[in-house]
Amino acid sequence: MTETKRMRRRLPARYGPVLTPLLLSGLMTIIVSAISTLRAFGFQAIFFEIWPGAWLLSWLVAFPVLLAMSPLVRWLVARLIEPPQA
Repeated sequence: MTETKRMRRRLPARYGPVLTPLLLSGLMTIIVSAISTLRAFGFQAIFFEIWPGAWLLSWLVAFPVLLAMSPLVRWLVARLIEPPQA
């Protein structure tokens, strides 16, 4: 098989600033909503009925917030770290 056939298609780099918060918000809200739903209802059958809705609502809030706050966070991080030496 040639090298080009083995390579998977990738998104262009311009999608990075959107893809990063999309993945971060998805992973973060899955974990946090699962923990908070477990604490509220315990590990019962109702957990699996309530958790998807709790996750979706939290993701619908988290993703746009991460998109909006990313420039501010990058600016703050740039002021908190040493600039790279060329």
